Amino acid sequence: MQNSKIFKMPFANVYPHYIDKAEKKGRTKEEVDTIICWLTGYDRKALQKQVDKKVDFETFFAEAPQMNPNTSKIKGVICGYRVEEIEDPLMRKIRYMDKLIDELAKGKTIDKILRK
Repeated sequence: MQNSKIFKMPFANVYPHYIDKAEKKGRTKEEVDTIICWLTGYDRKALQKQVDKKVDFETFFAEAPQMNPNTSKIKGVICGYRVEEIEDPLMRKIRYMDKLIDELAKGKTIDKILRK
């Protein structure tokens, strides 16, 4: 994986793709925001502020209030990698988010996605 390129990519460039992916499968922006806020500890206002500031992924996760303690329950393959085996902590966080959005698009319920 070429990490540095992804780490410096603006989160605001990828966020609309998360929403599009969810909406194409009948899900909503609100559900995407719920997942991202659950994962990172941002509230919706702070999340929008990060989007508006066009911070990169590295900054987005560095400024996240608190990663959810249940992230260790996120398992499976995304982009050809098992998320629980990704060694780089930042890449693992990015792939956690990808995995959760993928689960939303595949029709999982929010309760299952949020590991309740």
